[in-house]
Amino acid sequence: MIKPQTIDQIMQAADIVEVIGDFVTLKKRGANYVGLSPFANEKTPSFTVSPTKNIFKDFSSGKGGSVVTFLMEHEKYSYPEALRWLAQKYNIEIEEDLSPENIQENDDRESLYLLNEYARKQFAAQLFEHPDGKLIGLSYFKERGFREDTVQKFSLGFCLDVWDGFTQKALKDGYKEQFLEQSGLSVKTEKGLFDRFRGRVMFPIHNLTGRVIGFGGRILKSDAKAAKYVNSPESIIYHKSQTLYGIFFAKNKIRDQNECMLVEGYTDVISLHQSGIENVVASSGTSLTTEQIRLIGRFTQNITILFDGDPAGIKASLRGMDMILEEGLNVKIVLFPQGEDPDSYIQKVGASAFTEYIIANKKDFILFKTNLLLEEAKNDPLKRAEMIRDIVESIAKIPDSIKTSVFVAETSRILGMEERVLLSELNKLKLRKVKSEAKTEIHPEALGIENAIPEQEIAIASDDAFEIEIIRLLLQYGNIQFDEENSVASYLFTELADVSFEHPEVKIMFARLQEQLAQNELINEHEFTMHSNQNISHLAVTLLTTPYTLSENWFSMHQILVAKEPEDLSTAVLSAIYKLKLKKLMHLMKENQEKMKLAKTEQEEDALLKLHQHLNTIKIALSNGLGAVVLK
Repeated sequence: MIKPQTIDQIMQAADIVEVIGDFVTLKKRGANYVGLSPFANEKTPSFTVSPTKNIFKDFSSGKGGSVVTFLMEHEKYSYPEALRWLAQKYNIEIEEDLSPENIQENDDRESLYLLNEYARKQFAAQLFEHPDGKLIGLSYFKERGFREDTVQKFSLGFCLDVWDGFTQKALKDGYKEQFLEQSGLSVKTEKGLFDRFRGRVMFPIHNLTGRVIGFGGRILKSDAKAAKYVNSPESIIYHKSQTLYGIFFAKNKIRDQNECMLVEGYTDVISLHQSGIENVVASSGTSLTTEQIRLIGRFTQNITILFDGDPAGIKASLRGMDMILEEGLNVKIVLFPQGEDPDSYIQKVGASAFTEYIIANKKDFILFKTNLLLEEAKNDPLKRAEMIRDIVESIAKIPDSIKTSVFVAETSRILGMEERVLLSELNKLKLRKVKSEAKTEIHPEALGIENAIPEQEIAIASDDAFEIEIIRLLLQYGNIQFDEENSVASYLFTELADVSFEHPEVKIMFARLQEQLAQNELINEHEFTMHSNQNISHLAVTLLTTPYTLSENWFSMHQILVAKEPEDLSTAVLSAIYKLKLKKLMHLMKENQEKMKLAKTEQEEDALLKLHQHLNTIKIALSNGLGAVVLK
């Protein structure tokens, strides 16, 4: 296990904005930073990072926690893996107390990462040092125009054309057969293990943090019956549909230039990077997926797809572009001359002319699709009608109503038909979609507790909501002075001394907060955000963050002064106390009424009736107190 003092050193060094900023585009908003959720599909930023509290909160998915929690959720690291990643980033030497049991534990995920890194080094060494690697592999890369520094940047390599050469060396060096098979570096048959990538030049595939998660291999024999390209199979660290080749090298440039160029193959990415165009990634020959689009959407809302001159390939890709529109991103198309692709064209004309060509030939997808299908339909009225529906279906996927209107107007101009016809078809599609979605009832997650909850609403609300509100006030304001004698914490503990809590996490937190106060300690929110119990950690982060930021222009523009909670803390505290007590009292009254129904003697019934009257008197007092607080 990693020593506690080392963990403290890592947590002190880690800048949560810097770390999360490697994965999510963040913009400053007040004291916090916001961005689009990396865990959910959303168009409006609800992901918040608080540098002062050193926590993040994602209001779309409900996830939240420390920088370590983020890495565990996003990269699927274990707790030690996340700490090791941070230690490496901030050049901190890890000190661990390893028991024999810990040494024996085998983490499959880390084993695959280590094996892939080993394979990357082996393939790179074979490319530069082995006679076959230099003669076959390195010669191929040089013929493609790749400089040696480019080959090293992308960690390109070569797997020798030997049946089980790599496999046997890996086994000899201590790597286990099960991980060789799981990673796909080796394939198991009745005759044993053999190398999947033998005789191929190798393209390591990196994740967002730069770790190798898989490989692509290209065969160089012209007479080979095998597939031209072979990729690693799916594993616990490699999911093809969620991966973009080159994203690790491109992410910063994509963010800086606010545009991502999307190409098809590995060599397209490498050629463009070598020429200084680095905001480019590849879908690696697969159909574009929603996960890949959302991955790009973390860094920019603008995608430019670079196509070669193959019309059949373009038509097959139209559905993928509809998916980009549906995700709310802007998509443009660049079509290269017949017989050219991004790699060949930049090699032919150079970076400057290539960039000029992109700028001059970039077209909005809807207009590009309209012209493409119009050319195909020609004068055939049935094909033309089908084409119009196809285009309208694409426009209908755009969530932005202003963009939709612009594209309807421009499309009607190109087609030479009235806007109202297109709008009519568009409205039919949208109505159909609304009806379809209406079948599923949506329950928006409650993001907080309003102060003015009527008594009838208290009756139907869960106990949890009111117990959690007490903990929120303690975490956020516990150390603030409430009156001349009490802090908020001491006042709440005194007023709620006769109340028992039922929510399991609240119960633990309330008791620990009481201990802190009894020991004359300040309320320490970080003890809970970093708690080993993930439920407690998640609850603490949720309560310490809010999805709303009051605009600074609200008063300057409208001269409306809105009271902030800390400025009217007594109202919030008293309201929370009254609501919780009122809720608990309602439970007691309900239980008493049930007992009255089952009373067997007049004496028992009379005693229960008196208790009911007493409880009702308290209820009236609490309701009046709550009303006075709310109306204050």
